[in-house]
Amino acid sequence: MTPFPNADPQSLRGFLNMVRDQHPDHFLRVSEPIETRYQSTSIVFELDRAGRSPVVMFDDIGGKGMPCVTNIAASRKLLAECLSTTEADLPTVFREGSQRYIPCETVDRGAWDEIVFEGEDVDLTRLPIPHQFTVDAAPYITAGQITARDPKTGVDTTGFHRLMLKGKNRLGVSLHSRRRMHEFHRRAEEMGQSLPAAITLGVHPLHYMGSMTYAYPPHVRKFEIIGGLFGEPYRLARCGVQDLEVPAGAEIVIEGEILAGVHEPEGPFGEFTGYASYRSTQNVFVAHRVRMRRDAIFHSVVAGMSKDHILISCITREGEILNALKRNIPNVQAVHVPHSTCGAFMAVISLKKIAEGEPQMAAMAALSTELYTKYVIVVDDDVDIFDMNDVFWAIATRVRAEKDIFFVPGCKGAILDPSSDPENFTLTKMGIDATRPTGRDFAERLVISEEERAKARAILERAGVKIG
Repeated sequence: MTPFPNADPQSLRGFLNMVRDQHPDHFLRVSEPIETRYQSTSIVFELDRAGRSPVVMFDDIGGKGMPCVTNIAASRKLLAECLSTTEADLPTVFREGSQRYIPCETVDRGAWDEIVFEGEDVDLTRLPIPHQFTVDAAPYITAGQITARDPKTGVDTTGFHRLMLKGKNRLGVSLHSRRRMHEFHRRAEEMGQSLPAAITLGVHPLHYMGSMTYAYPPHVRKFEIIGGLFGEPYRLARCGVQDLEVPAGAEIVIEGEILAGVHEPEGPFGEFTGYASYRSTQNVFVAHRVRMRRDAIFHSVVAGMSKDHILISCITREGEILNALKRNIPNVQAVHVPHSTCGAFMAVISLKKIAEGEPQMAAMAALSTELYTKYVIVVDDDVDIFDMNDVFWAIATRVRAEKDIFFVPGCKGAILDPSSDPENFTLTKMGIDATRPTGRDFAERLVISEEERAKARAILERAGVKIG
């Protein structure tokens, strides 16, 4: 297959070339024209149900004259490939890489600085933006990485926020995470100013992962974290709004500002929770300029509970929780945030328990580390935390509810969590100790040795049944 031109390893195109060259079975190209309403989402969800997670390239979506790529972050195998590791070690390698802050490299010009639209020529409706669910209030830009600078310190940040198409140059934006970007906008409003911002479309999955970190010093740029994941300086170029720097290899850059004191209805939107979310900060972004490659590829993240929307959240949360736990409980073995719990609301911790009370410590540390996590299950290291059947077995056979389950009421929760209080977004968090008691005999688990399993697989294979 012909490689995507003008690519470098840090760009979306570099990632796409890697997938097509090294994992062609993970790349699906759809040449048949499809509609912008619902079809791209339906196709990816059908693939998910079939247990397949390929990168999907639509050559023609809505007759907009621009290809659209999606599902680039739906495979642990491909994300592990980006970090030159295995799927099992992915959270650990992410955790280690995200703590190496590498200064960025600023280049003279970005690949996106080839075609420029300004003023009345800005028309975001010409982009192939999918309308994903029937409940969605409008088409949404879902892969937009917003970059802005703290009006007080000058440190910039980058991160995902949903962007509702409201007109040719107007987007509804929800700063729902209430972290750095929300604080930057609040500070700008206190100063009576709008917040200059740039929306970047078409970046490498490692940009995704680095942008979703949050436990790092306030003076560190997220771009430096992303560089740590690449193992080299992340290449940036200045765009035309407040000299903001954005990835040099991106496909499209939308320059503008998040307005001060202006709030308009935004949503509902099909969120990662699997529900339509009406909750929003109702901010407004106005676009003043669009820059793009001549052969730009539009990038969209499939919304709802798709793996494309959730998997990187799973991995980054696994890494962040593991990082927090390892500081004080070195016998923690691993962390898993299941996709089936929206990639956010539950964490399972594997612990080589030495003393009573350690599971409770681990659970409380995890609950206080991650805003979105509200349920934590701690299991022994003989339990496969990536197999929820094994986790539920541990709960069923090792938990005494009156002493092993504890509740923490009144905790700050996520605005997008439909179970959080609709006024102050608080909720009750829960920890479950599903480990065996120490210091006394406990029932012996039935196991089949790896040697016997290997013999069984060999016999089955000779009988015509191949397993794994």
